[in-house]
Amino acid sequence: MIFPTLIALASFGVALYLVSRVMKSLPVSIAYPIWAGGGTVGVALLGVLVFEEGISILKIFGVALVTLGVVIINRVTDKKSGC
Repeated sequence: MIFPTLIALASFGVALYLVSRVMKSLPVSIAYPIWAGGGTVGVALLGVLVFEEGISILKIFGVALVTLGVVIINRVTDKKSGC
């Protein structure tokens, strides 16, 4: 099954390209947490919706904390060009 591996590698490449584009207008201290936090939330949602993983109040709380952390970092950081 090489097809899923190829899709994953292509997705990583696209993600890295997109985050590098974003860092031309945002500092890395904002761009990376948003990228990582978005990935965490996205994978959690994918697990629940596609792979029928269980969801608990603690999982929801954890994802909410990641999201809140990204929002806080975004609010307190100057929006200067990164790279």
